[in-house]
Amino acid sequence: MSTELVGFLSLLILFAAIFIGFPIAFTLIGVAVTVGYLALGPLVLYLMTLQVFSVMRDPTLASVPFFLFMGYLLEQSGLMERLFRAIQLLLARLRGSLYLAVLVTATIFAAATGIVGSSVTLLGVMAAPSMKKSGYDVRLSAGSIAAGGTLGILIPPSVMLIVMGPVVGVPATDLFTAAVIPGLLLAGTYCAYTLIRCQIDPALGPALPRDQWPPTVWYAIRELLVGVIPVTVVILATLGTIMAGLATPTDAGAVGAFAVLVLTLVYRRMTVVAFKRAMIATLETSCMILLLVAASNFFGAVFSRLGSASWIAEMLLGLNIPPMMMLALILLVIFVLGWPLEWVPIVLIVVPILLPLVTKMGIDVLWFSTLVAVCLQTAWLSPPVALSAYFLKGVVPDWELKDIYAGMVQFMVLQVLVLVLLVMFPQLVLWLPRVL
Repeated sequence: MSTELVGFLSLLILFAAIFIGFPIAFTLIGVAVTVGYLALGPLVLYLMTLQVFSVMRDPTLASVPFFLFMGYLLEQSGLMERLFRAIQLLLARLRGSLYLAVLVTATIFAAATGIVGSSVTLLGVMAAPSMKKSGYDVRLSAGSIAAGGTLGILIPPSVMLIVMGPVVGVPATDLFTAAVIPGLLLAGTYCAYTLIRCQIDPALGPALPRDQWPPTVWYAIRELLVGVIPVTVVILATLGTIMAGLATPTDAGAVGAFAVLVLTLVYRRMTVVAFKRAMIATLETSCMILLLVAASNFFGAVFSRLGSASWIAEMLLGLNIPPMMMLALILLVIFVLGWPLEWVPIVLIVVPILLPLVTKMGIDVLWFSTLVAVCLQTAWLSPPVALSAYFLKGVVPDWELKDIYAGMVQFMVLQVLVLVLLVMFPQLVLWLPRVL
């Protein structure tokens, strides 16, 4: 049996074990060591050491804990609730104001953390009671919360984009700048959709009752300035220094995390218990992600050393499928895999396998990486798996799962439309990185 075929069989074994439920990181290491030793001998052990140390020395991946800490601090400190309340007060007289408040808050929160489960859960806790009290449509409410929560997977500083950078060989700063316009386009599309629906049918999202209006307009503006502006300035300053090339993601992440910590202390919203929870959550999530990165790098090195990646690429090229059709097929595969799997195994296992094919077909890697990110975000809203639905159901148990699904499908269609736009007009992705 050729080494290429051995590598391909190891990939099938890997996915079978993951779907059964084995831990992904240890499955990657176990399959790579076993298959690699049979095909390459003791060389595989040196390869494992090399790949693990290369991950440990990567300065970009050191930014992961900092950005996670920013997000968990905001989650534990209660600043996001204040932000949501301020936007809600300012828009109280507008039809569909709570949808807009959810989506704006989600967009700002997405710029602080790339963990989707955390975003959906926090938004559900904050917004669902107000939506139910105000008589908002359950399906549109669930869809806006779930869709807004998934923005964290795309909008910088997305942890997924940080991890994807070394995998595709593109600087994380370029991935950040490329994702800005698609992320804002998605958020703007959601906002426009909910407002238009509420104008057509006011029963979907009526204006808030008078007892929830601010005493004066100046009171609402003051709440907005105090609750929104400082958090937004810290986040935008962090991202701005990265995209302007003034700081690396690691440096900017460290400064941003410290700034958010100071902000929570100034507002007196941080407690010892909340700080401890944020630290533990950051440690747990960082260890999980970085262990997965090291394990997948090792598996990918063995897979490439066996020649399987090139073999798959050459086989697919031999089909003589036009590049755009091949791109559509690749995105469809990633979309389907996103139903049962999280983004980590897809970015770290599937994307490196497809990357030689993408480069040989002349497809821009930065554009491709951004399309993959949007596609994975879409998969979070796709029934029957749709992990966002279960996060939301956990915090709003009286909402029926079928209604949550029905609401999410509406926003999934919007995401697919935006993905089609990005495929048809690559400059929506590539313009800002070239300018900067």
